[in-house]
Amino acid sequence: MNENQIKNIWCVVFFLSCLVHSTRSQVLDYPATIKTANTSQLWKIDPSPVELEGSFGQVAPFLYRVTNDTEFFCGFYCNFDGTQCLFSVLIHRNKQNPRRVLMESPQLVWYANRDYPVKAGATLELTKDGDFLLADVDGTQVWSTNTSSKSVKSLTLTAIGNLVLLDENNDTVWESVDYPTDTLVDGQTLYSGMELTASMSTSNWSKGMFGLAIKGSQLIGYVDANPPQSYFFMYPGAFPPHFAFTQVVFAKGMKVPKEPVYGLTALPGSAARFMKLEPDGHLRVHEWGGSDWGEVGDLLTAYTGECGYPMVCGKYGVCLKGECGCPEAASDGTIYFKPLNGQPNLGCELLTPISCERRQDHILLELKNTDYFFFQQEMENVDVENCKLACLTNCSCKAAIFQYNSVNTSMGDCFLPSEIFSLRRNEGNNYKVTVSRNGTLYTSSQENNTTIITFVKVQNIPASAPKNRKGNDIVLPVGLSLGAFFGVLLLIGAVILYLQKKRDLEEDEEDDDCRDELPGLSTRFSYEDLKSATENFSKKLGQGGFGSVFEGTMGNGTKVAVKRLNGIGQVKKSFLAEVKTIGNIHHVNLVRLIGYCAEKSETLLVYEYMCNGSLDKWIFRKNEELLPLEWRLRRKIISGMAKGLAYLHEECRQKILHLDIKPQNILVDENFEGKVADFGLSKLIAKEQSRVVASMQGTPGYMAPEWMSSVITDKVDVYSFGVVVLEILCGRKNLDRNQPEEEMHLLSLFERKAADGQLMDIIDKSSEDMQLHVAEVTEMLRIAAWCLQSEFTKRPPISVVVKVLEGLMEVDSDLDFRFTKLPVPKTTPFVDNNRDASDDATVLLPQVLSGPR
Repeated sequence: MNENQIKNIWCVVFFLSCLVHSTRSQVLDYPATIKTANTSQLWKIDPSPVELEGSFGQVAPFLYRVTNDTEFFCGFYCNFDGTQCLFSVLIHRNKQNPRRVLMESPQLVWYANRDYPVKAGATLELTKDGDFLLADVDGTQVWSTNTSSKSVKSLTLTAIGNLVLLDENNDTVWESVDYPTDTLVDGQTLYSGMELTASMSTSNWSKGMFGLAIKGSQLIGYVDANPPQSYFFMYPGAFPPHFAFTQVVFAKGMKVPKEPVYGLTALPGSAARFMKLEPDGHLRVHEWGGSDWGEVGDLLTAYTGECGYPMVCGKYGVCLKGECGCPEAASDGTIYFKPLNGQPNLGCELLTPISCERRQDHILLELKNTDYFFFQQEMENVDVENCKLACLTNCSCKAAIFQYNSVNTSMGDCFLPSEIFSLRRNEGNNYKVTVSRNGTLYTSSQENNTTIITFVKVQNIPASAPKNRKGNDIVLPVGLSLGAFFGVLLLIGAVILYLQKKRDLEEDEEDDDCRDELPGLSTRFSYEDLKSATENFSKKLGQGGFGSVFEGTMGNGTKVAVKRLNGIGQVKKSFLAEVKTIGNIHHVNLVRLIGYCAEKSETLLVYEYMCNGSLDKWIFRKNEELLPLEWRLRRKIISGMAKGLAYLHEECRQKILHLDIKPQNILVDENFEGKVADFGLSKLIAKEQSRVVASMQGTPGYMAPEWMSSVITDKVDVYSFGVVVLEILCGRKNLDRNQPEEEMHLLSLFERKAADGQLMDIIDKSSEDMQLHVAEVTEMLRIAAWCLQSEFTKRPPISVVVKVLEGLMEVDSDLDFRFTKLPVPKTTPFVDNNRDASDDATVLLPQVLSGPR
């Protein structure tokens, strides 16, 4: 250690000793209520906060309330270095001395900005017009009560830690208990429609995987999945009618129970305590025990069992009496799973990842005496073999879970989850399973003679051909072998010449023949079938460059979208490109191709039906009756687009370039999951191939600058993705001739606003919800800017974009907002014949591939 390092350490020690001395000299004397006096109030994170004992955090409070043995503070709670701060309410025990200078192990019970921590120096302002705003040190607004013009005259902290804004008549304008986070305290009520959401971890306050919500008359504990999977539920009449301890009530109007709840006796109400939904999904009661907070109840475990929590052993982990392991080997001894990072409690991973390109090698591994905490009825009254077959034919399916009753063991119900959490061995145990049937939850268990069989999908690697024990067993005479070899060569040559001649003479006939055998599609429909399903193609959903799309209903009631292609030569290429691209792949964020029709002049493709149509109608508001999209839905659609593209670029056997990403080619399902569609221009290239030469194609306004050189990479899709993200955030087209001339081109406007530090000026004004998520929207704008870098080498791979959206990585700090910077054009004007009819321009010069330069 050098001399400078030693000096630095002594400086830190001296600073900390001064900080401790200064905080011990402070008096914790804060009001419970603050009146505005018709002026604004401003609070700033104190760089010398109150000293904490038993905590590595810092507190800078400004409101204080004490009740019996419980104290509440409202203010800022920060980590030690002040880089992450929350506007929050904290609970701690009362030493019967409200003027003490030391807070012991305060616990967060409510926070406003859990997903957007601010830095020391951030400000909280109660404005003159009544809005309560939290802004980071750079002025970015990260949270608001949205109470402007509601005549707020005071704010107060109540006896249960409820932060309340009051008007001049002392009527409540806004209160924090209406927006619970992960904790309830004595006297707090969780009403129908409210929910608790656990944090990611004890050190990461952002929203995690687990939720506890009241929906209708049911109290439901669930893990976030698509769809959510419930591990606990309770409704009046099925279980004890109350779910509470002392005065923490979970349903409006319920009285406080006097009897024990799941083994937890209601304790006297003098000690400070709270109930918290933990990052592991447990609902625990904590009480001050004299020196620290201690756990006095684990409320759900009596129902779920210790192995009934979704992540008790991580994904694919198998729990038995609280111990974790991996799925056992197959009957032939083959092992398919290994512990994640060598630690079974973290979960298990497949030794060979599942590949949708090798579906023929997918098999289902039966897990003996193993069940799952959740069952959603997706197929009713089927046998186990059909249940298994349904999973094997759906690449998104990760397991086939079959449930049957002892009364009829041959038929039952089938669940095909696309995500698997912890499994559990049921040897000698009677576990309860939460079952969802048509949206209604009930309990299934061994008590009611219900049995569950679990099959998990694995990738089977075919064994290599066995070696011959004796080399001469299959040796042919050399002369015969050579003769056969040259004979085959001659035959192949003759066939090639014949086919070449036939192709030259009968090109049109071959166009039909080439569509007769298509890879990956098991269903071929007749033209009459599709004509009937679409009511003679009368329900038109949209139109693209190669044809129109119609709504249809098949004979079994399944709704479909039928794409009817028009033309001959280019349509053939589009048809084959589409089939080759998605005929063999399946992903939740790609529109599924169900089948096709190829009869002489008619070429049709049949897709799954998306009830919410294409993205453009939602963000460009073609139908004025549509409400503006909420921020969470916009973010969800963006995330789905990114995941779908990441699958195409990196998870398929061949890299797939879409080459026509635009809002019209992003479809939205009933859950507002974004799905990539229309692969008519897509191109398949080898994994190891980084660049490819391609003729210019795509849609004006979404094409990357490098199209001018005709040498492209997967970054052209990343660029188009960036344009679409920007359109989603701004609620307008990249080129909008209805705007004033200086705002007509969105990329130019984005460039100017970035230079002026006014990015929020371009956000969709029709959505008030967007204005409440300034930090997150700004970050998404930076993601769009990263994808729009003029130099394709500076754009991120789409898989990195996915990680950024999931919070695992950060946006590159060195962004160039000069989107209109382009190399000198080297090509001639280009006319796009494949564009949508709704696009503005038909003649495209290189200078306007994606807007003005």
